[in-house]
Amino acid sequence: MQVWSQRIVENKAFQNTIILLILINAVLIGMETYPNIYEQYGSILNVLDVVILAIFTIEIILKLIASEPTGKFFKDGWNVFDFVIVAFSFIFVGSTYVTVLRILRVLRLFRTISVIPSLRKLVNALLMTLPSLGTIMLLLGIVFYIFSVIGTVLYSDVNAEYFGTIQHTALTLFQMITLESWASGVMRPVMEDAPYSWIYFVTFILAGSFVVLNLFVGVIVNNFEKVEKIENGDDDEEKLKEEISHLRQEIRELKEMIKKG
Repeated sequence: MQVWSQRIVENKAFQNTIILLILINAVLIGMETYPNIYEQYGSILNVLDVVILAIFTIEIILKLIASEPTGKFFKDGWNVFDFVIVAFSFIFVGSTYVTVLRILRVLRLFRTISVIPSLRKLVNALLMTLPSLGTIMLLLGIVFYIFSVIGTVLYSDVNAEYFGTIQHTALTLFQMITLESWASGVMRPVMEDAPYSWIYFVTFILAGSFVVLNLFVGVIVNNFEKVEKIENGDDDEEKLKEEISHLRQEIRELKEMIKKG
């Protein structure tokens, strides 16, 4: 039974079928948001949803059987993620709480992350970025606070709506760092009363957007490369550690031989 389950789970056609069902499930959920379509085809959509959920449940059962031992299944975070999503969907199927049910069904779309390798690599890279992200966010917070204080002191009288308090200035800076109408909507109106204010705005854009945010992107790209190396078995750092460990062992053996000699 276990060998048979492994053959099915590892079969490319089976994996592609699951991806297709996830996408079909997404389309069905979208169709339900249209009242006219749901009134006409609601019963059919509900039946299809139950069928898809049943297939997802069978998939999880097959993966549990294919794992050797069974507990190994739960050692993989992605397997646990899939299990929780399907389990909650199964518990609430037919629930009278339509909003809860729809939310849980939408969460099934996250399963594309665990099924598609490229998405899984990207998410793993983002998770590896979290420790570095705290440092980057601290740096960004310091930059925000400094420029919020400067902006409030310099331009609170010029434009109280955008720079009246530190909170208002911080919100304005957040708009600017997204590069959304920062020049035409914020900088130029202020420049009408403060011609040299462009220095403040351009400095913040350079410091906040082009430096800090690009630093964040750079960390993600670096971690993405690490994930690829680990999954491909080309992790040079791990190989180097192993080689150093072997060299140390050989040196110990040589020392012992010299002492004995």
